[in-house]
Amino acid sequence: MLKRKFVKKPVIVEAYQTKKKQVIKTLEGDMIASPGDWIVTGIKGEKYPVKPEIFQKTYEEYD
Repeated sequence: MLKRKFVKKPVIVEAYQTKKKQVIKTLEGDMIASPGDWIVTGIKGEKYPVKPEIFQKTYEEYD
């Protein structure tokens, strides 16, 4: 099998940082978001929580 390399396409998403523990209904099932986690809305309207340290390494603000 020949392995190939790919670059993920840039996608603009909306996100907010939660201040309270909450249950987020994701495509993979319910997930718990802790205070400080980012709640990201994907390109199809799906939501998922992202830990702050991962969010900082993965996303940058778009104007």
